[in-house]
Amino acid sequence: MKKFETYIALRYLTAKHKNRFINIVTLFSIGGILVGVGAILVVISIMNGMESEIRGRIIGTTAHITLYSFKREGITDWQAMLKKLQDFSDVEGASPFIYAKGAIAGPKSSDGVMIRGIDAKLEGNTSVIPNEIYWGDFKLEDSDTSLPTIVLGRYLAGEINAQPGDTVALFILRQKSNSLSAGRPVVKKFLVTGIFESGMYDFDAALCYIPLSRAQRIFGYKDAVSGIQLRIKDFYRAKSVAHKIEKALGFPYYAVPWSDTNKNLFSWMTLEKWAMFLVLALIIAVAAFNIVSTLMMVVMEKTMDIGVMKAMGATDKSLVKIFLLQGTIVGAVGTFLGVTIGSVLVWLQQTYHIISLPPDVYSISSLPMKLLPSDVILVIILSMALSILSAIYPAWRAAKLKPVDAIRYV
Repeated sequence: MKKFETYIALRYLTAKHKNRFINIVTLFSIGGILVGVGAILVVISIMNGMESEIRGRIIGTTAHITLYSFKREGITDWQAMLKKLQDFSDVEGASPFIYAKGAIAGPKSSDGVMIRGIDAKLEGNTSVIPNEIYWGDFKLEDSDTSLPTIVLGRYLAGEINAQPGDTVALFILRQKSNSLSAGRPVVKKFLVTGIFESGMYDFDAALCYIPLSRAQRIFGYKDAVSGIQLRIKDFYRAKSVAHKIEKALGFPYYAVPWSDTNKNLFSWMTLEKWAMFLVLALIIAVAAFNIVSTLMMVVMEKTMDIGVMKAMGATDKSLVKIFLLQGTIVGAVGTFLGVTIGSVLVWLQQTYHIISLPPDVYSISSLPMKLLPSDVILVIILSMALSILSAIYPAWRAAKLKPVDAIRYV
């Protein structure tokens, strides 16, 4: 019986119908599913590519995990803490930092700035910034006989019109002093030695690096630091590793994974990805309605055939299977072609970089695309589910035809 149902379903799909419009609508149904599936895969690949690119830049610029202390004075025993943290099997590198906000004045203008005091020798263990120098050198030195040095973000340097060799001034509010001068702005001059470019505009337009020892004196940290950055083997496990470190160290320390630091950004990107998925899924839904209309026309045209089959012993179940198979075959053909074309387009972009982007604007030369197997499987399930569901009503209508009523129209 299964062979009979499959044979009839294929026969109805491939036969030339009296009404040619049925064949045309069938092709449009396949084409609609093809376009919908292909469009979803391409758009989701772009979203995945952009998310992966942004994640890579954020993780390269910031730490996988940042360790803080609830104590007002920060982490005082940071040298010993570095050694303790490096004993964790998941930790690959650690570096101390001091973070503060201020203002910076260059040769021609001024701007707000995020100041990070770091140990230049240890920073490379947790960040790629020392290797992302756009101009000059990543050279941070602190001396009592000469000006301390500073490294600026590319767009920050452009905003204040500073370049390596220039002198800039930092305007800072003291934060950890009990003297009468607390709260008064402190002005410190620095010599620019380098300009970095991370590829993240928010960092390149507002971030600067100064020597850790100088930051400790300026902000009143003495021998303490604001926190410790950690780089781990698998950044996807940052949340579980952070919890493990918190549990091992106990109060007053707490660890913040990169996913929590940038939660709003990645939540928005996930929401945008699913919104685009749902919008483009409407294309497949429209194609599914075409399947309904196609099968209904087939049922009306083959009314006599259905009556004859039922008179010869075909059950309602068999007739339902025949028309469900038709909807499934149309959906499968459209889905297969859509997946094939969408995958080929993604591969062409990944291999030959057909769609280029201005690198001075996006810091990447081509449109990033990344196709995940899970996304392909999800799209296939959605497409096939809509195709099968669209065939249920025509199949039910065909099964409900009575042999006498059907043959009456011969």
